[in-house]
Amino acid sequence: MARGTFSRNPKNRAGQRPSRTDALPPVGVVDVVDKDADGDLFVQLVKANVGSSAIRLAPGENEAVAGAPGLGDRLLVRFDVLQNGEREARLIKRLGQSAHRILGVIRKSRGETRVEPVDRRTKDSLLLVPGEAGGLKDGDLVLAQIGGSSDRPYGPKRGKVLETVGREDDPRAASLIAIHTHGVPTGFSDAAESEALSAKPPTLAGRTDLRDLPLVTIDPPDARDHDDAVFAQPDDDPKNPGGWIAWVAIADVAAYVRPGSALDADAREKGNSVYFPDRVEPMLPETLSAGLCSLLEHEPRACMAVRMVFDAHGRKIGHKFLRGLMRSAAKLSYEQAQTAVDGKPDDVTGPLMDAVLTPLWAAYAVLKAGRDVRSPLNIESTERRIQMDDDGHVAAITPRASLEAHKLIEEFMIQANVCAAQTLEQRRTPLIYRIHDTPSAEKLLNLADFLATLAIPWTKGETVRTERFNRLLAQTRATAHAEIVNEVVLRTQMQAQYSPDNVGHFGLNLDKYAHFTSPIRRYADLIVHRALIRALGLGADGLADIDIKNLKDTAEHITAAERRAMAAERDAIDRYVAAFLKDREGATFAGRISGVTRFGLFVRLTETGADGLVPVSSLGGEYFIHDDRTHALVGQRSGERWRLGRTVEVKLKEATPITGGLLLEMLSDPEPADPTAPRARLGVRDKGKPAGVKRGRRR
Repeated sequence: MARGTFSRNPKNRAGQRPSRTDALPPVGVVDVVDKDADGDLFVQLVKANVGSSAIRLAPGENEAVAGAPGLGDRLLVRFDVLQNGEREARLIKRLGQSAHRILGVIRKSRGETRVEPVDRRTKDSLLLVPGEAGGLKDGDLVLAQIGGSSDRPYGPKRGKVLETVGREDDPRAASLIAIHTHGVPTGFSDAAESEALSAKPPTLAGRTDLRDLPLVTIDPPDARDHDDAVFAQPDDDPKNPGGWIAWVAIADVAAYVRPGSALDADAREKGNSVYFPDRVEPMLPETLSAGLCSLLEHEPRACMAVRMVFDAHGRKIGHKFLRGLMRSAAKLSYEQAQTAVDGKPDDVTGPLMDAVLTPLWAAYAVLKAGRDVRSPLNIESTERRIQMDDDGHVAAITPRASLEAHKLIEEFMIQANVCAAQTLEQRRTPLIYRIHDTPSAEKLLNLADFLATLAIPWTKGETVRTERFNRLLAQTRATAHAEIVNEVVLRTQMQAQYSPDNVGHFGLNLDKYAHFTSPIRRYADLIVHRALIRALGLGADGLADIDIKNLKDTAEHITAAERRAMAAERDAIDRYVAAFLKDREGATFAGRISGVTRFGLFVRLTETGADGLVPVSSLGGEYFIHDDRTHALVGQRSGERWRLGRTVEVKLKEATPITGGLLLEMLSDPEPADPTAPRARLGVRDKGKPAGVKRGRRR
């Protein structure tokens, strides 16, 4: 798998966190997105993945012919690797003006109007000329474009406002900012809306009648779309004693979203639905996503279903896909189903206990036995749920409960996804896999070096399997190192992605895996549905030749869309949390160091799960060296250290809702110097460069 490098350009914007640069092509189209105080320009690929860092544009000999580029220009460049491993771009030719846009807040002061970026990584504001400021109010959220000062090496950048998108004091501004900042597509074309409105309820034609099968949906209590339903029953085949039959029925989105349609074009562009605490930007129009495609209680719905047979040890011994017409017997929440199984059924779950819920849990016990043998990666993580009040303000931030009901649905869905990949491979039908590659050699070397600092053995030459990680996690779970080992193991993993080429799924410890179970909200699943329809001869609306031709491009596109959605969702949550904590500036919080960088410490607050920054300049009166072998900042003179995973106490100095930033002050003392760590080894991988500045002295 292609891997990137880290940009450590000393002329990058002061204080900007070094970020990963995706693997670059030899030649690419870029936008000029920034200029530093020395006049150096920075460029970014037009189709860069989320999180890609800007790359310095080298002064080039072609400027005399191509013309000197400036902010807002679109260029064709060649990427070179310098001796120190850094990347730089060399101008080939100018292509015109880019569409690089900035989302910011209007600030008026002393007769000037500026656009202050909402992205905390962007430090520079845009100055509007007087003619551009008419009608704008302080606090307006606007989309602006750089322009008008590309020939000026110094002074503020100038820009023009493209549109006003809202107000910063709108309680729902956080998700709006995230949508615009990350370029999440919104709404639908008129043609797509028209197609959705003209969709008809399903009939039994060409389908198996599953309406008497008591399938139920189990989802979060606030779910608006329901694309999966489950049922289980004992296998009455005498050749399979103690075995179970598990059913998974999924919304038949392919029946409504056809290849080449406007609905298909919009769904592919979006790639997936994006979920914010206060809103959803759906992949499909609500007429379908919350209507005809949603497996609503007691309503006939078209579905793609798989009937899976397991033996008493949880081994799958057979499966079959079919296209059906179902009727959900009940809409349950995870908490509702779990409470019922725990002995407190309500009016809805009571009548379902014997026929539905008890068999589901019994089947899950068998599937779990098979899962334990498979030994998928067992990393623990705590998710937070943001609860909003009726006015759109954050009412509370609470940990998401991890119930057996969640694990039951997850395992049923995993098994259905495996069945989809197996069937399509057997039928030699192209598909999009969900892949998760084995950790890279570099990541494993870093893990081994780190574990050595904790006196935990890790043989570098041993084959890496999920069971090996699980043994490590189990070995440290009851120790003081549990959280930091869990965090470092998580960082050792590669990112999952979509691909027409299969390398397996390391995290789930599966050879074949595809996403089949959420076609309302993921385009990958729709492609898999179409592939099954084509492979099994289940209709004329299966995978089209054009789908197959574009499979690689589609996989790359939806992978990028997924990462875009994750970044947007994360940014929105950061802003909502900052707004929630704004009134608690000056308060103290317990936390744990969740990130160690050359410019400071990130601390995850125990109460909310939010990450805030403790700048390295505030940690003490000496230089600190970033020792990435031990994930620590180490005092160059004293040897005192701040280590990843350590529990600390901090004060909230500043919460900035518009950027989602939290600035913290460290109240705890550093750990004493480690006498066993030779001072000369510190910072070897960071070339011994100091991580921060001494108080009162500039670097």
